Amino acid sequence: MELADPTDFAGRAVIVTGGAKGIGSVIAEAFLAAGAEVMACGRTAPATLPSSGGRSAAFHATDVRDPTAAAGLVAATAERFGRLDVLVNNAGGSPDADAATASPRFVEKVVALNLLAPFYVAQAANLVMREQPEGGAVINIGSVSAHDPQPGTAAYSAAKAGLLGLTRALALEWAPRVRVNHITAGLVRTADATALYGEDGGAAVAGIVPMGRLAVPADVAHACLWLAGPHAAYINGADLAVHGGGEIPARDLARRAIRPPFSSP
Repeated sequence: MELADPTDFAGRAVIVTGGAKGIGSVIAEAFLAAGAEVMACGRTAPATLPSSGGRSAAFHATDVRDPTAAAGLVAATAERFGRLDVLVNNAGGSPDADAATASPRFVEKVVALNLLAPFYVAQAANLVMREQPEGGAVINIGSVSAHDPQPGTAAYSAAKAGLLGLTRALALEWAPRVRVNHITAGLVRTADATALYGEDGGAAVAGIVPMGRLAVPADVAHACLWLAGPHAAYINGADLAVHGGGEIPARDLARRAIRPPFSSP
């Protein structure tokens, strides 16, 4: 059986939430490079939009935590491009916070952005995709925090764990017309790497990753292209790990640190 070119998204329309900066902008550029029409969203318009090959993403100012605004984003995309084939729920994140003192407002905002917003946008997208002969694909960008929480991430980890559960539930309900999958993103080197990982930009942290480096945004973008493309036509409800193998266990790192140097007999 001959499959369609997995890198050709010409004639397809894609939404990338949080698609005007960071990982989202690289995801948007990857779909543009593959020929898709892309709608990026964020709360405020960026100075420059993601672009590739002389084409730029469209932009729709949206607070995806607002269900009415989320529905408006999908409606605007479908009206502009005449269809909607792929939704990448990328918007998310949270500063660290002590769980003992985090305010209710902080927790509500973190859960709203990382769990409720993807639900709202996916609901609206499904209404469009399910009416198309080709259906559509929803890709939720999650985090290793859903599987392995770190100190200071209680609300974020809980929300991301919920996003993984939501992915699996929607995959059951919306197939076969609409596929829903999840990417577990690990440590990603972005423009904010110094703020996130220290002055070395993550060089020391990379030592605990089996692949020997942090991910770059393109690693996540390429995973999105695959999940949205024809080679993943039977992939539904999956959790694709893009984390370089996870983290080497602390006990192994400790053993390496105390291992005596090699000496000839």
